[in-house]
Amino acid sequence: MSVGTAPDRVKYLFIWPAFLVVLTVSLFPLIYALIVSFQAVRLVPPVPPRFVGLDNYAQVLGSGRFWGAMWTTTIIVFVSVALQYVIGFTLALVLHHNVPGAALYRVSFLLPMFLAPVGVALIARMIFHPVLGPVNALITGLGFPTVTFLTDPALAISVLILVEVWQWTPFVVLLMLAGLQGLPAEVFEAARVDNIPVLRRFRDITFPMLLPLSTAVVFIRLIEGYKVVDTAFVLTGGGPGTATETLTLYAYYEGFRKFNIGMTSALSFVFLVVVTIAGTLYLVAAQRLARRYR
Repeated sequence: MSVGTAPDRVKYLFIWPAFLVVLTVSLFPLIYALIVSFQAVRLVPPVPPRFVGLDNYAQVLGSGRFWGAMWTTTIIVFVSVALQYVIGFTLALVLHHNVPGAALYRVSFLLPMFLAPVGVALIARMIFHPVLGPVNALITGLGFPTVTFLTDPALAISVLILVEVWQWTPFVVLLMLAGLQGLPAEVFEAARVDNIPVLRRFRDITFPMLLPLSTAVVFIRLIEGYKVVDTAFVLTGGGPGTATETLTLYAYYEGFRKFNIGMTSALSFVFLVVVTIAGTLYLVAAQRLARRYR
């Protein structure tokens, strides 16, 4: 019996060191940031760490700028992810039915996802430029006045949502198309034989079978969407004022402009709690929806 367990012991001898290294690398920054969040720490000017308890958290939660950033982030994330899912699922359905030139369309639709968000934001900033941008050139060419897309709060948020949708809809297309291609063909053949209408087939067969995948795709995009910082930083810088400032961009300004490390750490953990709550509420809603199709 001891001979049989010897390979297992050797296996664990190799696994545990790697596991401990990964655990240390992952947990140490998290624990250190948590400790710093209870301290008053500044890099410029250098201020020695001083324990302040929950003062940093109270300052964050009492800041109107924080709540404004959270509201802005939530609007951008939920609207953009909803559009990404609807458009992405629709394109996946179209591509799944082998339309002419489907191979070319698949490659074209996936290209935005492979571009750097900073590059995409720079392109969008040029496109919507009030003087040099082609959008305003078209608007003025039609006899209308110039539209200040990036200096009007509502329009600036709309542009951010549009950029997010353009870049990340291909992610939804890719996964939903893979899900559609993995569905059993026999079910749909039987539905065609029974002359079930297309819309009813989608409502009663396709959508329920892809609901678990849809839940996962939307969940991933929600979590990733809350971390948006580079697009907002390059495109609007959080402006006008703080109208398009996201939570991560707010944390960036506190950490790398004001060098308020203690408050930035507290803000990061509050941000973690916000994302966790949003993700939990979404999963609860998704489970209730899934029960309707059982």
